[in-house]
Parts: sequence; structure tokens; C-alpha cells
Amino acid sequence: MSTGSDQDSGDLHRDDAYELDRKAVAAILYAVDVQDKDQLTQLMEPLHAADIADLLEQINAHDRALLIQLYGREFDGEILTELEESVREEVLPILNPQVLAEAVRDLETDDVVDLVEDLEEPQQEAILEVLEDVDRVAVEQSLSYPENSAGRLMQREVVMAPEHWNVGKTIDFLRETDDLPEQFYHVVLIDPRMKPIGNVTLGKLMGARREVPLVDLQEEVFQIIPADQDEEDVAYAFNQYHLISAPVVDADDRLVGVITIDDAMVVLDEEHEEDILRLAGVGESALSDSVGETSKKRLPWLGVNLFTAICASLVISQFEATISELVSLAILMPIVASMGGNAGTQSLTVAVRALATKDLTGSNVWRVIRRELMVGLLNGLCFATVLGVVGMLWFESAMLGAVIGTALVFNMIIAGFAGTVVPVTLDKMGIDPALASGTFVTTTTDVMGFFIFLGLASKVLL
Repeated sequence: MSTGSDQDSGDLHRDDAYELDRKAVAAILYAVDVQDKDQLTQLMEPLHAADIADLLEQINAHDRALLIQLYGREFDGEILTELEESVREEVLPILNPQVLAEAVRDLETDDVVDLVEDLEEPQQEAILEVLEDVDRVAVEQSLSYPENSAGRLMQREVVMAPEHWNVGKTIDFLRETDDLPEQFYHVVLIDPRMKPIGNVTLGKLMGARREVPLVDLQEEVFQIIPADQDEEDVAYAFNQYHLISAPVVDADDRLVGVITIDDAMVVLDEEHEEDILRLAGVGESALSDSVGETSKKRLPWLGVNLFTAICASLVISQFEATISELVSLAILMPIVASMGGNAGTQSLTVAVRALATKDLTGSNVWRVIRRELMVGLLNGLCFATVLGVVGMLWFESAMLGAVIGTALVFNMIIAGFAGTVVPVTLDKMGIDPALASGTFVTTTTDVMGFFIFLGLASKVLL
């Protein structure tokens, strides 16, 4: 068994990711089944905390519990921060209290806050109780800030120096300090009132002579983040101004923490993922969610879609007599609605993304709308020509080809307009455009597409 597992462990460096994951998981689960702790530790040792979290999310709850119990004191706190929320809630009660204490004490305060903020109160208390008094106070203060704010995102461990220090004094201070953060990128300069006034990168600090004042090494780009600022705006600032870290201040402009680029990019990634999921009407979802949870999250918007589909059917029912006389209309009308829906989704996706990145604003919204109208017109004319010829040859009716071509042009223009105006309007109303826009846009293109096509047909072809 040992020889085979060693071979599997060697395979961890192969380029074939699928084979790597399958073989690694199989070897680890075998070690768990036979309760071989040494082999399990050997297989888990080269894995990053994020990879172990992925492993725990992939396996079932029974194997997960057995693995955690066998892994014991080797369990690292970083693994907890990488786990999906639903899996993390299952893992915490399984962990031995001493193992949990050791795991949590190794984390920075921002990681602890991220770990406990979504947990139930009993689980929060279980984690807070194992922290040192100073760390517990810091975490509780961070939790006092609004959810999804900079105060929740920041870490309390800050490397700071008075504005009158020089390079030599700062380096000596750093060498003599035992509790420096595990990772930091800047020394924050502060005035006597604890207000941050600038950043000095470690590269400039180490490359300058000892007598050089710190104020002479300040970075040109310096952003201060209010503790109550929304984390989405924080991530935008990091991305917009290419920040590595930024100081966080309280209501009195006093330095209370720092946000680093890794935390900001996690927020940015989560926002992108959330927008993609919401555009599909599934909200926050994970592969580890149960059938009931998944169904509950998807049900509301499916219900909305059912209602809007009924609205489209009501429009069709108004032209029942027309359809009964010309069966060809029933064959062709889904094309108009489908093309409009796809065109609307294209415009919608661009608009939602532009709103998220703050590229679409009140100053350029009408220019964007005009562009989408012209794109809809141009694409509509291209496909109307094709569809008109198809309709004429298929049903031997030039007038039918002209009707469906005209309807397609109008619906493509409507799609471009709705795909931009709907998300912008919802954003102005304080409603998440990624979550609600899709239903309204597709309803608009379906209803208008059917109405224009069948309305024209009833006037021209009968």
C-alpha cells in the first residue's frame, strides 16, 4: 500500500490536472478508510490550504468528518478561510477544540473576521473564546462595523511609523519588533493624531540610505479608506488605482487597520461571480449546497419567469384567429422572440458589467443607448435579410418574408434599448441589476416580438 501511495504522491506533479485530482483524492480517501494517519499526513503535506479546502468540498459529509478527525492537529487555520460557508459550518463542530484553538490563533484578524462573521452566534463564541484577549477585542471591534464594509475587510495588524522618522530608525524598529504581520507591503506614515499621511513601500525603504527621511520616500498614489465604506467600492479603488495596500480610518480619521490587495481581489472576484450567478437567476449558490437549498434559491425567479411567460402567451392569444388561418406564423414567431432575447442579453451583459466597474455613468448613458440602438438596427437588417429570404422560399410568400424581416428589425432595436435602459433604471432604484434585469429584458423582447410580428401579419397578410 505504501509503494502505491508513494507513486500516487509522485503523480501530484504531473501536468494532467484531471488525473492528479482523481488519483490524489482516491489515495487520500483510502488512507482515511484504513485509518492510516501517517500516510494521510504524507499525502496532505504538499497540498496548499486552498487545495485541501477544495478536497473537503468535493467529498461527502461522512468522509469529510473521518478525514478531519484523522488529520487531527495537522489541520491549519488557513483551510477554514478557504472553505465555502456551508461546508465550514459543518467542519467547525467536528474539529477538536484544541485543534480549533491552534488553527485560529495562527490567523490574521481579517481572516478571523471573515471566518466568524457568517456563523451562528454559538459558533462565533466558540472561536472567539480560543483567541488571546487582544486578538478577541480586535476581532469584536471589526465585527462592530457594518457587514460588507472596509472595517470587516481590514486587518488590525498595521506597520506604522511617525512622519518625522528616517529610514534607519524605521529599519531598526522593524528588526526589534516581534509581532509584525506575516505579510505587509507598506509602512504607513502617521501624524501625532494617528492620521495616516502617506505610504512608503518596503522596496524604497530598503533601497534608501539610513539618514533619508521617510516623507521623502512617500508614494505619489495614496488612498485612505473609511471603515464604513462598502467593500465593493474598496475593491474598485484597488483595481482603479493599482493599490497594493491602503490604510483604513475611523470616523475621526484615525488609523485603525489596513486592507491588502489579496483581500481586495477576493472581493472583486466574489462580485464578478455573484453577477454571473445572478444574471442566471440563481443568486448565491455552491456545488456543496443541498437539493433543498438549491431548489429554494432558484424557485423565486423561476416563478417570475413563469409569470412573464404567461404574459407573452396572453399576447399570442390575442392573435389566435390570425395564427389559425396562417399556420406558418406559429412556425416563425419563436425566431423573432429568440433573436430579440439573445440580442437583449448581449446588451444587458455589457451594461451590467459596465455598471459594476463604474464605466457606465449618467454622463455617457445616452451615448451607450444610442450605440446599442444602432447596433440593434444594423444586426436586425442583416438577419432580417436572411430571414426574409428564408420565409419567402420556405412558404413561397414574399410578403411573409417582409413581415418577419420587419418584425425582427424592430425587435432587435427594442432589445438593444431594453438591455441598456432596464439595468440602468434598476440601478438608479437601488435594485441589483444583475439579479433582476434578465427577466424584464427577455419579457420585453418576447412580448414586443410577438406583438409586432403577429400584429403586422394580421394587417398585411389577411
